[in-house]
Amino acid sequence: MAITDDIVATYRGPRRVAARLLAGERHEARPLAYLLAALGLFLVAQAPGLARAAHLEPASPFAQRVMAAALALCALLPVFYALAALGHLAARALGGTGDWFGGRIALFWALLAVAPLVLLQGLVAAFVGPGGAYLATGIVVFAVFLWFWGAGLAASEFGAPA
Repeated sequence: MAITDDIVATYRGPRRVAARLLAGERHEARPLAYLLAALGLFLVAQAPGLARAAHLEPASPFAQRVMAAALALCALLPVFYALAALGHLAARALGGTGDWFGGRIALFWALLAVAPLVLLQGLVAAFVGPGGAYLATGIVVFAVFLWFWGAGLAASEFGAPA
């Protein structure tokens, strides 16, 4: 199945998609590719808001802002690996029987699957700017991310859905 089809299917049944992803090949390139693709899309999502900020405050040009955002996202790579480990340990404390690989797939896939909403949030940042709409969009993005991550951890640690 194409990755875009999997992303759409995640919005209908995140645990089923996560179980299917976990049943695939088990090599570290896959979760890393999910994470890098998600971070690349997050950078693209930030570009319209960064362009707006550069237009309103020309002291920092757009290219400088994009480079800073890209470096910040690169610096977060180890943080996401640590977060995946913490998610696995939390599920293990609740009786989960999964492994570290499953914890990484759950988190990194959740990040990639929520990327379309992050792109929407970037458009809100560009066209509306900071305010209530941007905050509401951020809350929705975070809630959907937690839903996807929780479903992925459930599939990884407690088995496929019934």
